[in-house]
Amino acid sequence: MAKKTAASAPAKSGNMKGFEERLDRLEKLGEQIRKTDIPLNEALAAFEEGIRLARTLESDLEKIENRIESLMNSPDAPVTESPELELFDGE
Repeated sequence: MAKKTAASAPAKSGNMKGFEERLDRLEKLGEQIRKTDIPLNEALAAFEEGIRLARTLESDLEKIENRIESLMNSPDAPVTESPELELFDGE
């Protein structure tokens, strides 16, 4: 059985992958909550996790928007080789 090693992946793809994985998890939580046969305590736990994920994703998107605005308003702004490293440094 192969182990999943996120640390062995390159930083550039690892950060974006983390964002995409969290977004996918949020979508799955939404689907889970919509089920009518889910116990209330499980629905509440899924909702709480979803709120936490939504907040972190929103924060990451704000960082992206700020970076894009900076690049658009200042064409001479330095372009980093791996901007997602700066945008997703919280992962």
